[in-house]
Amino acid sequence: MPMVIIEGPKADVETKRELVKRITEVIREVYKVHHVSVIIHENETENVGSDGELLSDIIARRRG
Repeated sequence: MPMVIIEGPKADVETKRELVKRITEVIREVYKVHHVSVIIHENETENVGSDGELLSDIIARRRG
């Protein structure tokens, strides 16, 4: 059984449903299997760094 782990930003439950549904469809099509597990790890932007900066700071700078 394939397992997909997603590391991403916080999302509402509808977004998670859509994500799990669509990823499952692709995995089933490619692997020709029925059972697929999807795990979503949500990360606060203050816990993610990119190019030496916190993602929360990058987003704040873009908005401001």
